[in-house]
Amino acid sequence: MKPTLLIIDDDQKLNQLLHDFLSDFGFETISATHPRDGLKLLKKKPPDLVILDIMLPDMDGFEVCKAIRQTHAVPIIMLTARGELTDKVVGLELGADDYLAKPFEPRELVARIHSVLRRSQKVDDRRPQTFGRLEIDFPRHIVKLDGEIVDLTTNEFVALALLVRNSGKVLDRDQILQELRGMDCDAFNRSVDITMSRLRQKLKDNPKSPTFIKTVWGAGYVFIGDDDAA
Repeated sequence: MKPTLLIIDDDQKLNQLLHDFLSDFGFETISATHPRDGLKLLKKKPPDLVILDIMLPDMDGFEVCKAIRQTHAVPIIMLTARGELTDKVVGLELGADDYLAKPFEPRELVARIHSVLRRSQKVDDRRPQTFGRLEIDFPRHIVKLDGEIVDLTTNEFVALALLVRNSGKVLDRDQILQELRGMDCDAFNRSVDITMSRLRQKLKDNPKSPTFIKTVWGAGYVFIGDDDAA
C-alpha cells in the first residue's frame, strides 16, 4: 500500500505542487489549509506521516504539533520559512521528528520522508522484553509502563530501542544521533538531550535516581534496567 502523507499548510498552491510531486514517488497525499481541518483529517484517516507548516492561521504549527502528540505518535516533519535554531529546538521539544526550512529542494523533502518512515517502520524481530514496570514490544513499537501504553514519538522509540539493544554500554551523543539521523546534525546538536529528556519524562524516570536511563556526565547515556527474563 502507498504511504499516506497528511500536509497541513495554508498555501494551497504549495499543497497542490507537493501532491503532484510526491505522487510521482509513490505517496498518497491528503491536505488541509487550516490546522483544525488537518486535525480532523488526522482523526478520520490517520496518515503514515504529517508534513506540518509552522505559519498557520488561528493555530501555529507548534500548537498543532502539541495537539497531535496528545493522541498520536505519527511521524511529523515540520516545514516552514522560519529556520532559526530556536524554532527547531521548540519543534523537537514538542515531538517533531524532522525539520526542513523553506525554500527547499523537493527531492530533499522526499529523502527526509523516506528516512523518517524507515525509522518508524523498521521491523525489530527481538522478543518483547520486560524491565520491572517497563514493557517493550519491539516489532509492534509498543511501550507500556505499569501496564499503560506510553505514546512515544519515532525518535523516542528509536533512541530507547538503541539503548536497550546496548544495555549496560554507555553510548555517546554522536552514536545516538547517528541512529536518529535524517535531521541536520549540526543544527540539531541538542536533539539527543531533548529526546532523552522527553523519554525520561514519559517513562517517569527521575534523572537523579534513574531506573532505566542513566546519564554518564561527559560521556553519554546508558540503559540500566534489569531484564526480568535475564
